Amino acid sequence: MNTYAPQRLLVTGGAGFIGANFVHHWLAHHPDSRVVVLDALTYAGNRASLAAAEARPEFCFIHGDISDTAGVERLLREENIDTIVHFAAESHVDRSIAGPDAFIETNVLGTHSLLKAARAVWLQEGAVRPHRFHHVSTDEVYGSLGRDDPPFSETTPYAPNSPYAASKAASDHLVRAYHHTYGLATTISNCSNNYGPYQFPEKLIPLCLINLLDDKPLPIYGDGLNVRDWLHVEDHCRGIELILEGGQPGQTYNIGGGAERTNLEVVHALCAIMDERYPANAPHTQRIEFVRDRPGHDLRYAIDETKLRRELGYAPGRHFEDGLRETVEWYLAQEDWWRPILSGEYRDWVGQHYGAA
Repeated sequence: MNTYAPQRLLVTGGAGFIGANFVHHWLAHHPDSRVVVLDALTYAGNRASLAAAEARPEFCFIHGDISDTAGVERLLREENIDTIVHFAAESHVDRSIAGPDAFIETNVLGTHSLLKAARAVWLQEGAVRPHRFHHVSTDEVYGSLGRDDPPFSETTPYAPNSPYAASKAASDHLVRAYHHTYGLATTISNCSNNYGPYQFPEKLIPLCLINLLDDKPLPIYGDGLNVRDWLHVEDHCRGIELILEGGQPGQTYNIGGGAERTNLEVVHALCAIMDERYPANAPHTQRIEFVRDRPGHDLRYAIDETKLRRELGYAPGRHFEDGLRETVEWYLAQEDWWRPILSGEYRDWVGQHYGAA
């Protein structure tokens, strides 16, 4: 097994949902590491998600853009970065359908900018050896599964069906090419649907939870029978940690939660938890409203994480129902985090796309 010990990390998109969780996870388990976050603070980036890290001397936040290649090069040199963990991305399928340009600019051109900077500093200048560039991607690059198809593996051909998935597939290919062509030490992870603390409330679970709290409808696309594999964000962070420390450069690893659920099952499970918490408002399922389906909506995603399990000892640590309950409790206790988000551009967007805000 390859072994690597990251010491000075640049985390792109570290003010986003998964990035912020990764920062907290890494600092908790590697307190002697230096962690630098680079984030443009677009609509889904929230510096408040990093509040617990801000006071730590080993943490630094930089407000900047991954597309600023020269700026990234300076940052790599000044901070003597040996590891990039690349989360920064436009990630919401609905937004990619409405406006794909931003997804090409950030996910494709932005990733290429980072790769160029890493190559210049780590390889051409030889400033840091060894090094690692880890790229965080999605299971959506593989396309859609039938109900009885086997789950996606690392050898499943790419078949992206949305502008978001296509942009992530392109970035995956660029990362792979920089390893095979230039020798950059890269790894890629493709994960299933994440849930947990700090998730921006345009995604299914926080959207429906907050709508329940605000006495609003629960919008579900189509018949609600589209299937996703649900991965708690903490399990995702542990998977990335394993890949950073033991993954083989040039390799791809799938990270799954082993929890396939239809969208309707997820919302029913959420409503059951809320029925327990607020029995006077039960049954909360009465708030479900089926809305016009998303164009080109993939039927099913499922992840086979056998490679990560076999080679690096990965296993998801949370059952979905337990993780969902923990997530609900976090949002109920952290209204001062999510309540300020529910204004302006976000609420206008939700109203436009779901007919409920």
